[in-house]
Amino acid sequence: MTEFNFGAMISQENQIKQIPVDMLVPYHNHQFTLYQGERLDDMVESIKTNGVMTPIVVQPVMNGEKYEILIGHNRWNASKIAGRETVPAIIKENLTDEEAEIYVIESNLLQRGFSELKTSEQAKVIAVRYDSMFSQGKRNDIVNELMELEGKSEDSQRHNSREEVGSEYGLSRNTVARLLRIDKLIDGLKVWVDSGELSIRAAVELSYLSEDEQEQIVKLNKDYTTGGMSKKISEKAAKEMRAAADEGDTSKINDLLSDDDKEKKPSEKSLKINKEVYNRYFSNVEKEQITYIVEKALQLYFDKSVE
Repeated sequence: MTEFNFGAMISQENQIKQIPVDMLVPYHNHQFTLYQGERLDDMVESIKTNGVMTPIVVQPVMNGEKYEILIGHNRWNASKIAGRETVPAIIKENLTDEEAEIYVIESNLLQRGFSELKTSEQAKVIAVRYDSMFSQGKRNDIVNELMELEGKSEDSQRHNSREEVGSEYGLSRNTVARLLRIDKLIDGLKVWVDSGELSIRAAVELSYLSEDEQEQIVKLNKDYTTGGMSKKISEKAAKEMRAAADEGDTSKINDLLSDDDKEKKPSEKSLKINKEVYNRYFSNVEKEQITYIVEKALQLYFDKSVE
């Protein structure tokens, strides 16, 4: 972790306070995966040795009884594992929902980069970028503040607010369009997209269904042992589900799920006879008789084996 830039960040509006870990709660709409494995272990060891060097950013909730984390979910989690009682935090007062969301999104991009995010996380970022409700001026101010907090320069980041969403992340227009649809999925379906069980194209079709219809799919198709899909949903089946929903025939979704994964009838197996054996025994035998002879010979063979 980079050392916190005190000179750039300490001001009357950005006082750093030690907040008990049990007074901190995750951001209500946090959709990013926390560190695991070696990356988490390294952070825990660093905090045990050096403490939390970069403060987290929070906002008061529940009339000041709790603080909602905007930036620093991993530091908070690692601090708890490391046995820390408090975490240094910058408290942001009177943020709008828009501003709070920007803090969460931009901090994850600065720390991990777009390519490291899961598909559903990328979808969330693209949706936020695309949403016209977000003021570009507010975003620029927050991005600059976060880069100072992380000790990074503006030149080191590939942020160009004047570029289109797609070119900002090196994505085609079609990819951006698909990610915008993925963001409209319920969490249960996003999990399957992230795991690769549900294809992007099939997921796009399902995104046009209502939340209740999507919930129906998860309920009917979830393997409650693994949490994954019990049956594959092809793009074709997803399109048919969308068409059925458009027609108001939601009962058809269950039928389509059943039909989509019906076991294929096993193909008939054939037996090849060695050319030398064929010429020795069947060269002058009609084809219709070969099966009969083989069957009788096998029956005789196995009957003797039993004896």
